[in-house]
Amino acid sequence: MDFVPSPPPEYVPGHGLLKGKTVLVTAAAGGGIGFAVAKRCAEEGADIVISDIHERRLGEAQEKIAEITGKPCPGIICNVADQEQVDAMFDFAIERLGHIDVLMNNAGLGGTANVVEMTDEQWLRVIDVSLHGTFRCTRRAMQHMMPRGAGVIVNNASVIGWRAQKGQSHYAAAKAGVMALTRCAALEAAEAGVRINAVSPSLAMHPFLYKVTSNELLEELTSKEAFGRAAEPWEVANVMVFLASDYSSYMAGEVLSVSSQHP
Repeated sequence: MDFVPSPPPEYVPGHGLLKGKTVLVTAAAGGGIGFAVAKRCAEEGADIVISDIHERRLGEAQEKIAEITGKPCPGIICNVADQEQVDAMFDFAIERLGHIDVLMNNAGLGGTANVVEMTDEQWLRVIDVSLHGTFRCTRRAMQHMMPRGAGVIVNNASVIGWRAQKGQSHYAAAKAGVMALTRCAALEAAEAGVRINAVSPSLAMHPFLYKVTSNELLEELTSKEAFGRAAEPWEVANVMVFLASDYSSYMAGEVLSVSSQHP
């Protein structure tokens, strides 16, 4: 009998998991995990500030979330590769929200290049956004949250930090670094009542992925998923919301695989 891929499930309605919480989401524009988690946080009752490096897409995301919440969604341009912009983003969010309960640390950058042909610029650009950017935002969030004795940071890693894939050495190294950063920083933060965890998605399909990945590779990766399909971005966002919520109160330094992929 031929295997028939499972269809995506119905969208899960909000349950107030983040009611009364304040959330800052990085890389929240477009149609990927960042926007999905921003939308999900708003639906779960949080007051949010979103950021992105793309001005037009950020504005579009603000409008969509405002339609959901019935109130303006504050947003700010931020390149996480620039510490001054990271500081400005946090200052803006704190001014608008009063304080930040949750950081959804989503900004990252991928690409495809074999090591033998990869330039320093290609390597450093991916590392600077995906790893250094995560570090910059994590550090700034810890500086804000630890004196308050409360807060949650959710980082976005990738299963490629565990699993090998040709052409992805820079991205894999960055995401493995995000996992290690999450584990080590979590031990420091836990002493002050702040929790840091990460998600590790395998394959979440969104428009940007089609622009940077060949159809052949997407088909190959999809074939390895147990459900015979990629995850919807909101399915990853659901797990990030779980980690941000009080339901994960005993978790620190964990990296949750959001995957149905088999070897």
